[in-house]
Amino acid sequence: MDAASSDLLRFITCGSVDDGKSTLIGRLLYETKSLPVDQLASFEADSKRRSTQAGALDFALLLDGLAAEREQAITIDVAYRYFATPRRKFIVADTPGHEQYTRNMVTGASTAEAAVLLIDAQLGLLTQTQRHSCLMSMLGIRRVVIAVNKMDCVAWSREVFETIAAQYRAFARPLGFTALACVPLSALHGDNVAARSAAAGWYEGPTLLEWLEAIDIDTDRTARPFRMPVQWVNRPDSSFRGFAGTIASGVVRRGDTVLSLPSGAESRVARIVTQDGDLDLAIAGQAVTLTLASAIDVSRGDLLAHSVERPVVADQVEATIVWMHEAPMLPGRAYAVRIGTRTVTGTISDLKCRIDVATFGQLAARTLELNDIGICTLSFDQPVAFDPYADNRDTGGMVLIDRLTHETAGAGTLRFALRRSQNLHWHFLDVDKRQRAAQKAQQPRVLWFTGLSGAGKSTIANLVERKLHALGRHTYLLDGDNVRHGLNRDLGFRDADRVENIRRVAEVARLMTDAGLIVLVSFISPFRSERRMARELFPAGEFVEVFVDTALQEAERRDPKGLYAKARRGELRNFTGIDSPYEAPEHPELHIDTATLAAEDAAELIVGYLAGMREVP
Repeated sequence: MDAASSDLLRFITCGSVDDGKSTLIGRLLYETKSLPVDQLASFEADSKRRSTQAGALDFALLLDGLAAEREQAITIDVAYRYFATPRRKFIVADTPGHEQYTRNMVTGASTAEAAVLLIDAQLGLLTQTQRHSCLMSMLGIRRVVIAVNKMDCVAWSREVFETIAAQYRAFARPLGFTALACVPLSALHGDNVAARSAAAGWYEGPTLLEWLEAIDIDTDRTARPFRMPVQWVNRPDSSFRGFAGTIASGVVRRGDTVLSLPSGAESRVARIVTQDGDLDLAIAGQAVTLTLASAIDVSRGDLLAHSVERPVVADQVEATIVWMHEAPMLPGRAYAVRIGTRTVTGTISDLKCRIDVATFGQLAARTLELNDIGICTLSFDQPVAFDPYADNRDTGGMVLIDRLTHETAGAGTLRFALRRSQNLHWHFLDVDKRQRAAQKAQQPRVLWFTGLSGAGKSTIANLVERKLHALGRHTYLLDGDNVRHGLNRDLGFRDADRVENIRRVAEVARLMTDAGLIVLVSFISPFRSERRMARELFPAGEFVEVFVDTALQEAERRDPKGLYAKARRGELRNFTGIDSPYEAPEHPELHIDTATLAAEDAAELIVGYLAGMREVP
């Protein structure tokens, strides 16, 4: 037995719903005698009660652990199972086939080295088959076996099998699979799963299990450059400071020169500490604590790497993303982006295209919907260290997280750094914000007025500016309608346009406060996420959110521009409060209830609030 045949293979099963993935894995567990005696007995009893096969063994029940799955006879979660043969050990992920659970398939594929893609012989290639193939390619899976299942339902027709195999090979040609095989089988009856089928005497290739046992996989992560994301700074006392993590790739030796990225600080490995004592070297997959010879700045989320064969460091990258959230992806919206152990704020600043999963064509798109795949420009709020995903899956993969709900919004792969991220640098200016503010004898502020159309934002903001001007303050009022006549005249009122509208205005407001001004921003700004993004552009205490609260019925009654009436008649689409949501602030600095407070009194209250604020440090 050679070394390659005795290693561990991680693989996934995927394909469209009801193609037989759970049944196939159950059959593999059964045929390889990987079921404990008690589980086998329980499985046989379950089959008698629940089987969809007239009391026969129902192998899908071995994996469908969730009650909802058993009731619906579908797979929702990702089920992981271990089995072994004399030639190899296996961990298999049974991933969902339903389109709405594509995100679970991505989870299972992210650590897989090979894939078994099932196709129902009665149905042939389906859209979900194509989508899963695209995702496998995107996630770096290069070894694929096509299991043409339910061949017994087409009388083991050689013509049907060869037609499906030819269609799939033609479809998959652009996907870059390095090993691709097609096997006709019946998971239900076990034909060509672990043993050859007499019903398919015309088939001369390997059984599915033989292919899984024989496939060559690249398990030698130690041959790649050294990478270790820092998970924890271990400092039990003043005499010890170590950096703990799992080595993602490569080898590290005591005495090696390493870099902490993105800072680029350099030092030498003094010790490699483990629970069982110090090591002279450590390899990929080992959890270790490294101590360094000099006290450089290293924090959780930093990446330790050798001083040669460095990772890329950039704040703008091109990435491929699969969208995994019911709410669409909105360019310009800020998401939390997790790369290894590091989490930064990232914005999809440019959606270049959406990928057509049937043709791999690049389609123009303004946003991504659930399960869409797209190529985009991703901008971070700080430089990050990474490797292209094609070179290192551990340091080149990422997850996007909604910053308000903390739900996973998308997953993706980093392709390369954009050249402009290397060419753009902050230019030092002799006159800074503090000097400009001192010249005006005031503290820069942003007063961010938000509320429904007709709530009175512009009226109150205008009164506040008049009062501040009378007090000798230097101000500027950015009004939503006025800005849309110029800077934002190219934007409409869809959600993606609203996000970009607020992003631009927030950046303008930041420049104005840098000039030392007190800036009043009067925009509906309906989404909490964008108001939070705007707030984070400013130092603590400089951003004041003013919620001008008016009941929708009262705003409609006022309707100073006749917009509500048009929206109710269907003449104005995506109007906030009617067919587009308004997310009220949860913790504004000022809450102005216009049902109880007149505009003049509200303005006095706001000016008084500003006068009583502490100085911004």
